[in-house]
Amino acid sequence: MNDLVALLSRQFAADLCSLPARARRRFSAQRVERYGTIDELRAAARRGLPRVMFDFVDGAANDEVTATLNRRDFADLSIMPRVLVDVSNVALSTTVLGEPVAVPLLGAPMGLNGLVHNSGELAIARALHAAGSIYTLGAMASYSIEEIARDSPGPTWFQIYVWKDRGLVAELVERARAAGHLALVLTVDVPVAAARDRDRRNGFGLPPRASMRSIAGGIVRPRWSSQFIRNPRMTFASLSTPGEAAGDPIHMTEYIGRQFDPSATWEELGWLREIWRGPLVVKGILRPEDARLAVSLGANAISVSNHGGRQLDHTPSTIRALPAVVEAVAGEAEVYLDGGIRRGSDILKALALGARACLVGRPLVYGLGAGGAAGPARAMTILTSELRTAMALAGCPAVTSLDPSWVTEAQLATPTAAHGA
Repeated sequence: MNDLVALLSRQFAADLCSLPARARRRFSAQRVERYGTIDELRAAARRGLPRVMFDFVDGAANDEVTATLNRRDFADLSIMPRVLVDVSNVALSTTVLGEPVAVPLLGAPMGLNGLVHNSGELAIARALHAAGSIYTLGAMASYSIEEIARDSPGPTWFQIYVWKDRGLVAELVERARAAGHLALVLTVDVPVAAARDRDRRNGFGLPPRASMRSIAGGIVRPRWSSQFIRNPRMTFASLSTPGEAAGDPIHMTEYIGRQFDPSATWEELGWLREIWRGPLVVKGILRPEDARLAVSLGANAISVSNHGGRQLDHTPSTIRALPAVVEAVAGEAEVYLDGGIRRGSDILKALALGARACLVGRPLVYGLGAGGAAGPARAMTILTSELRTAMALAGCPAVTSLDPSWVTEAQLATPTAAHGA
């Protein structure tokens, strides 16, 4: 037997021995460990979810230009590495509003994650807390303030809108305080609901409408269908409608749809400051003058966000808007970036341009769609590992050492240079 045949024989024998373990991994909750990038989690979620559910997560407003820019503009930035630097122990830890975090990656507020998997926001909160970070519970989540506080008792922020029913807002703020939430996140970029063409074409609504197309989609995705039928999570769990059953999704959806207030002004921020004395984050700012105004009215942090491209289309990407907001705030408040993060190198670029931390939403929900309750933790592991590797390769031993010198505009290679490379 020559060396090649012997090598192939040993490899074949090893593959046979590992076959049972590989099969268990493929068909159990461990299957999500096969995926090595956020794009792979997204592809798996697309295969595993009915189209209407995947598009609800993945889609954006109108032509989805802003959502595309959020990703593309990261690619237009290059990292300028240093060499011969000791990066044997890369430090990813920092502080956010005085709270230490092991990684500068926070959970963005999202709604109705229970439609993707019934573990929903709870699985995402647990993933963030296990990673040593902070989770932001959305006002329109499928798990309530009290459920998250009870079942994932880690550092949590609560996200709120300025709704017409100020009594409802005040009640939610009080419940967040009682649950021990550390900060309030005020989302300011939803005066009215945007048009999301994918949802319209798919007939998305609450409760989900049974049609021949949706039934067929559920039949060919039995894993999703079985968990959804066993324990559906399709209501805004923290919200209750006066005079109506809290579990009535039709009435609740109509009620909340009427609550967005196009007449809201900066005066509402002052009112919110009166009823909430803790740290306040204002999310949804892109213009420097708005950032300065928010800070002057008591905001402790600004989240540079375009709602993941799900509100006004054709706005700048978050990474392009970030530097001007950082300059305008001038150290008087922390600045975060929310939108477009898919790689650890994206986080590095955002931190270098002045973000204290980044918030992620879709990557965690892709994990949920790809692997159920275990998926968000896999997404956090992927992004954290990629960030650590990018930091080491860039020659930067600590995220707190990053500054704009680490990032430059990407230059297209000339044909000669490309050939020489």
